[in-house]
Amino acid sequence: MVGIVIVSHSKQLALGVQELAAQMVQGQVSLAVAAGIDDPVNPLGTDAIQVYEAIASVFSDDGVLILMDLGSALMSAEMALEFLPPEQRDKVYLCAAPLVEGTIAAAVAAAAAKNIQEIITEAQGALVAKATQLNFISIPLSEVSNQSISSAKVSTQEIRILVRNRLGLHARPAAQFVATASNFQSQIKVQNLTRNTEAIRGDSINQVATLGVRQGHELLITATGIDAQAALAALQALIINNFGEDDSIIQLPTPRTEVSDLNQGELKGIATSGGIAIAPLVYFQSASIPVMEYHIENVEVEWQRLQSAIQVAKQEIQTLLSHASLQIGDAEAAIFDAHLLFLADPVMLDAARQHIVEDRLNAEVAWQTVVEEVANSYRKLEDSYLQERVDDVVDVGQRVLRILLGNLPTDLQLSEPSIIVGTDLSPSDTAKLDPNKVMGICMTAGSATSHSAIIARTLGIPAVLGVDSQVLSLDSGTLMALDGESGKVWIAPPVDILTTLEAKREAWQIAQAEARLKAHQPATTSDGQHIQVFANIGNIADAKAAINYGAEGVGLLRTEFLYLEKTSPPTEEEQLEVYQAIAEILDNRPLIIRTLDVGGDKQLPYLSSLSAETNPFLGVRGIRLCLEHPQLLITQLKAILRASVKNHNIKIMWPMIATLTELRAAKEILLQVQSELRQASIAFDENMEVGMMIETPASVAIADQLAPEVDFFSIGTNDLSQYVMAGDRTNPKVATLADALQPAVLRMIKQTVQAGHAANIWVGLCGEVAAETLVAPILIGLGLDELSVNPQAIAPLKQAISQLTITEAQAIASVALQQDSATSVRELVYPIG
Repeated sequence: MVGIVIVSHSKQLALGVQELAAQMVQGQVSLAVAAGIDDPVNPLGTDAIQVYEAIASVFSDDGVLILMDLGSALMSAEMALEFLPPEQRDKVYLCAAPLVEGTIAAAVAAAAAKNIQEIITEAQGALVAKATQLNFISIPLSEVSNQSISSAKVSTQEIRILVRNRLGLHARPAAQFVATASNFQSQIKVQNLTRNTEAIRGDSINQVATLGVRQGHELLITATGIDAQAALAALQALIINNFGEDDSIIQLPTPRTEVSDLNQGELKGIATSGGIAIAPLVYFQSASIPVMEYHIENVEVEWQRLQSAIQVAKQEIQTLLSHASLQIGDAEAAIFDAHLLFLADPVMLDAARQHIVEDRLNAEVAWQTVVEEVANSYRKLEDSYLQERVDDVVDVGQRVLRILLGNLPTDLQLSEPSIIVGTDLSPSDTAKLDPNKVMGICMTAGSATSHSAIIARTLGIPAVLGVDSQVLSLDSGTLMALDGESGKVWIAPPVDILTTLEAKREAWQIAQAEARLKAHQPATTSDGQHIQVFANIGNIADAKAAINYGAEGVGLLRTEFLYLEKTSPPTEEEQLEVYQAIAEILDNRPLIIRTLDVGGDKQLPYLSSLSAETNPFLGVRGIRLCLEHPQLLITQLKAILRASVKNHNIKIMWPMIATLTELRAAKEILLQVQSELRQASIAFDENMEVGMMIETPASVAIADQLAPEVDFFSIGTNDLSQYVMAGDRTNPKVATLADALQPAVLRMIKQTVQAGHAANIWVGLCGEVAAETLVAPILIGLGLDELSVNPQAIAPLKQAISQLTITEAQAIASVALQQDSATSVRELVYPIG
């Protein structure tokens, strides 16, 4: 019997199609799925190896039919055929039929024991009945067998719309536009009517960005396909809502005019990020990547090399994105969402593949050629702001080249506080800077509107760009001073300049300290109720930032950074060193360490049994994985317990608990580890609190049974929301469902708080919703004792809490629980207009 393979960018879509088809044929036909990529934050994509494995799983001499959605799905399917032996390849057919209707029609025909050609005909005619009913075509059904579906007149619709956000389709809005367009089967075309451009592909980040769309420009967006109307509605909503931006999303420094002449040793540049820096200079220069061109014979091997490098680059950027979200906030970290889309741009990928296949160029040269072509398209734009996006393209391009050549990342290592000097900083390099070591930035290139400059301002690092190149000839260690407000730089400044600058720096620091004073005070409502405000962190640097921002403790230490991107599990000593360092920084403030929370969506290469799962969010993750691999948990618990001495206020928190059995199994392992340490005379905190995360509807339902077993609950609303609403938060089509302000989720929070308080334990919340200061009245009104947020959100959250009374908060929460949607809930607390 003929087997069927479903290839899609979306695993959820493919599984849904597979389920529909399976129900139609009651398991009579072999159906396999090759969909999505192993990337939890950006899972859309296709993989030729997956397609190859799917073909092998359903192969029969009767043939295999492959149905695909769009873009690279076809490319991956074609590549998969190359891996097959010739005798099998001749029995595999790629079908141009629509994915959903075509798969169902093909499955029914296969179950009826029709041959492969008859099945193809049925699949390609699957859309005709629907199209005829909707008056899109008027082809008699009797003619279907003689026509390809491509001859039907598929619906084409269009909208015209003005772009109103202040900087137009800069990188982040362009990334949102492309991500939305890519989620539909219809072909999306976009034209900038104001600039009279040609229509370009809506799923290409570079083509969208180089349209030069600014505030007030009019777009013509067309969609051709079976979901054209839905695609246009989604894009229209995105634009009407200004891509979620407000006018403060990108704050540019106010230009200052200097009328005084420069003295000896003074240089003038572009004022980019305010503040005074005085420190020795250290040179920073991204290592050049020499690329050699050579002729290749096996084009598929070379193409696979490039695809593998791109996948590794995506993983690196995902890690950087997670780190940047904590360091600079989600809004600015979204810069790296655009970097991910560069790597998925079908136009770039098609061009690179063409250079490899047709020109027989090696992967490095093919990729570098395409990156340079795209960079030049940005350089040719009249818009200076958009011209600067070339830095992002080059940044991504260099990352892939480095991986192809096996080079290590070039991280800046400083032994003492310094001012870094160089030609330019990439956004990736800037996001990894440690503000405790990098006192200032002085570059000969760049501008105040570059993404690197935006990140520097967010990190609070004084910066002057566009300085004369003579700074590149100075000796390392030379004392330098810079004023990020005036744009001046001093080389070996004399005593009088140093005195003036130090006085200005001291005044600035005093002002900053006064501004942070309230952030370092307890968060207390106006009627005297103390709400603990903790920080979510991911490493040692984050811990320092959390204290600087006024955190009363750490409500969530994500320990995954110790395990990911390694070839073997971290040792007990490696973990102990990190936990102790963070505990020392916190100085007896609470430190809640979440045990390892990875699974099918976050691969650990050294766990061979951890394979990709059909739905990783419902698979072996969190405590489930640790119970399957107890040695991982035992090693981590030993390190945590050993770090708890010296009056360190450390607590343990279990992730993804869904049953009492899981909780008790984890506690049993902890008891065993404690017993082993006692027998070895190794000290630890015998009174350490142990809590658990509430992330599943199951844990809420039995919260009254779980509460007596632990010392605290911490509600993880990011996961709880998606599980309650059955909406994958990584899938843009349904991500809006996974909103912690959905009344169903708010009721779950209330139920958890009531169960916790009935058992005399405290209840906190560590989801992103806590950072929305206007939502604070609802969360406080629900009875939460603690809120844990990204460090940057601590000061505004504390201020919001100080303006509340418990009575007011409870009244607002009570009304919120009765609303019919998350939108209605937000309207209660967000100002209109």
